[in-house]
Amino acid sequence: MKPDWILIANATHARLLQHEHGSPMVVLKSFEHPQGRTKVSDLADDRAGQQKTDHDFGGAAYQPRVDAKHKEHTRFACELTEHLERQAQQGSFHSLSIFASSPFLGELKAELGVATARLLSTTHDLDLTSFGLGELEQRVKRELAR
Repeated sequence: MKPDWILIANATHARLLQHEHGSPMVVLKSFEHPQGRTKVSDLADDRAGQQKTDHDFGGAAYQPRVDAKHKEHTRFACELTEHLERQAQQGSFHSLSIFASSPFLGELKAELGVATARLLSTTHDLDLTSFGLGELEQRVKRELAR
């Protein structure tokens, strides 16, 4: 039987865990994205509040503003979901549970591929990235039992 996978993530750090019935959890892979911690002013390539003006007739169209930090979070979500999608297509796991901090959880879900979405069993708005493996396993099992 294929193992269950668990993704523990926030916008800067993630761990992919494997759990097989009767065995302890194992860390399959760790991901780091330090750019997610960078200040917006260090990421942005232009001055805040500057907008190009268009003096032509009807030139009042505005592009929605996406700040640089949000772009970095989206970039990390894409990196994680692309890895999961490749593994889902190869049949590496039976089901997937995601534990992630609130705004980042939405970004992960939005980027999931078709194969991964089909194997997604649960999502939890919970940041567990700061816990060691022993404590993490207890907390994950408690959440999954709910």
